[in-house]
Amino acid sequence: MKIQKFENIEVWQLARAYVKEIYVQTGKSNFSKDYGLRDQLRRASVSIMANIAEGFERKTKNEFIHFLFISKGSCGESRSHLYVALDLGYLNKNDFNHLLNQAEKISKSLAGFIKYLRNDKYPYE
Repeated sequence: MKIQKFENIEVWQLARAYVKEIYVQTGKSNFSKDYGLRDQLRRASVSIMANIAEGFERKTKNEFIHFLFISKGSCGESRSHLYVALDLGYLNKNDFNHLLNQAEKISKSLAGFIKYLRNDKYPYE
């Protein structure tokens, strides 16, 4: 199937929903006052969706895959920050688990998409 725009990519849509939830959670109580952690987690989550979009717009398979790997790295970074937020009491266990599950789903989806693209299937052709 030919992908016309990055907004149609399922993993980008998952990342967009994740970013929204990260912003909601980091805007609460003490979390909102920890500017360093709050901002770093927000940047890492936004980076996931931004790198999917940037890679898609590059219009070459190798660059797209490269940016998907960067996106996957940002996903790992955001998961790591979630543990800090849990340990500091900024997130309760339920919110932590929900966000962690979302991030893990995004990471697995990125891995699957990379594998799909490496098998000579390309959304522009």
